[in-house]
Amino acid sequence: MSEAPGIDAAQALGLDPRVIHHGHVTSVEQAAASAGVQPCDVVKTLVVRRSEDDHVLVLVPGDRSLSWPKLRALLGTSRLSMPDADTARAVTGYERGTITPLGLDLPVIADERIRGREITLGTGVRNVAVALSADAFIAAVSPTVADVTDSA
Repeated sequence: MSEAPGIDAAQALGLDPRVIHHGHVTSVEQAAASAGVQPCDVVKTLVVRRSEDDHVLVLVPGDRSLSWPKLRALLGTSRLSMPDADTARAVTGYERGTITPLGLDLPVIADERIRGREITLGTGVRNVAVALSADAFIAAVSPTVADVTDSA
């Protein structure tokens, strides 16, 4: 077992992750620099609530923001929200800033712009990320891939 659940989950999926110990960072730009990637490759994992006990994970490139209208259209709903930090932790088991889609049993929606890139994802542990092929991640996890972001 490794130091972080996301690393173990990535390895179990055969994703060959590169582990990054980036230390304390306060911006996407700092996280990208410490990982040796572009800000667009630092992928944020957002928890979105569809209803009381129905949540999805949305993967957003670091240089973009979630488009609520696009996500509502994709999910066929008129109401979506971001849960508070306590609810996000209860749903995922992780604190905000460490949430990973790796190893969680939640639906995943990935913005289409991650394709063809090396991306970084959280691991469930603060200051540790993994870099991996987005295409391999998509093949292993089978998220819904769609245009769900706007330029930041």
